[in-house]
Amino acid sequence: MKKALVTGANRGIGLELVKQLKARGDDVIACARSRSPELDALGVSVQIVDVRDAKSVRALKVTGPLDLVFNVAGVNGGPRQSIAQMAEDLEMRDVLETFDVNAVGPLRIAVALRPHLRSGSKLVHVTSGMGSITDNTSGGAYAYRMSKAALNMASRSLAVDLKGDGIVSVVINPGWVQTDMGGKSATTPVDESVRGILREVDRATLADSGEFLNWKGNRYAF
Repeated sequence: MKKALVTGANRGIGLELVKQLKARGDDVIACARSRSPELDALGVSVQIVDVRDAKSVRALKVTGPLDLVFNVAGVNGGPRQSIAQMAEDLEMRDVLETFDVNAVGPLRIAVALRPHLRSGSKLVHVTSGMGSITDNTSGGAYAYRMSKAALNMASRSLAVDLKGDGIVSVVINPGWVQTDMGGKSATTPVDESVRGILREVDRATLADSGEFLNWKGNRYAF
């Protein structure tokens, strides 16, 4: 049995991760900004945590070492992500908010939980193919793309800094998933995506630390 912590656990990929982790016998701490009936029904430990709020993150209650940390909490960047739309708001409120949740939030979690990580522990950050600089041929989606690219870089730095302690840090692309964020047109059922995520995370070793994993098993380009 492993001990896992999941952020963004009240819906979508986070909720499904909690379900599948619990189903295989893991001890799960589910973290979210608010509870949900679906999450409460799972019978796991639930903590209210806002990854944007340092005080909230510091208040996390964890006893003993963690084997797995899944940084899932994220936002889609809002509706105003074209260059024309952003010209109307040079304060870039949506961009800054998205960065705080998608990139800074996971770093807050990683730093706060550092005392609970040991050799063999894995930090897993859910990113997106849209965070790949190499793969960006369509432009737009500035807030979301930039925040996920920043998350990828944070994971790589964590991998370098924590390698000596045997701690793994990876980002993983979950695919285009049928969640509230992914929308009805998404191609991948959430349970299928999460099965792929867990398979790849379980396979990952220290040699994979810093990599951009893909739920299908291949590597994604940075």
